Amino acid sequence: MLPAAYMLLDAWPLTPNGKLDRKALPAPDSSALVSRAYEAPVGDVEIKLAAIWADLLNVEKVGRHDHFFELGGHSLLAVSLIERMRQADLEADVRVLFGHPTLIQVAASVGKVKRLEVPQTKIPTFNRKRRI
Repeated sequence: MLPAAYMLLDAWPLTPNGKLDRKALPAPDSSALVSRAYEAPVGDVEIKLAAIWADLLNVEKVGRHDHFFELGGHSLLAVSLIERMRQADLEADVRVLFGHPTLIQVAASVGKVKRLEVPQTKIPTFNRKRRI
């Protein structure tokens, strides 16, 4: 895991026992967050993806170079994202999101996923009167 924000502190707040007092740590402000210049999504796939990301992550707008996990995404939201993408006819694998988590990278991988077809196996039915 990587931190989403970095802050410079003069000293660590400590408990009377000398341990880090996590409750006394200041909340990071907007200047502590990693920021990139906004670049609007280009193309139909990126626009659809940006709308799905904005809805799932509760953010106003998503740019081409925005990072899914830096915007507040996590593994459960990643699975929800892939499902929402499938509903919008955008095929992708969740492993792509973990390896290439920016909008432009996910959009580039849409449609390049090989679906694994699992053959249905026939389960034999048993006659209730017959003993196993």
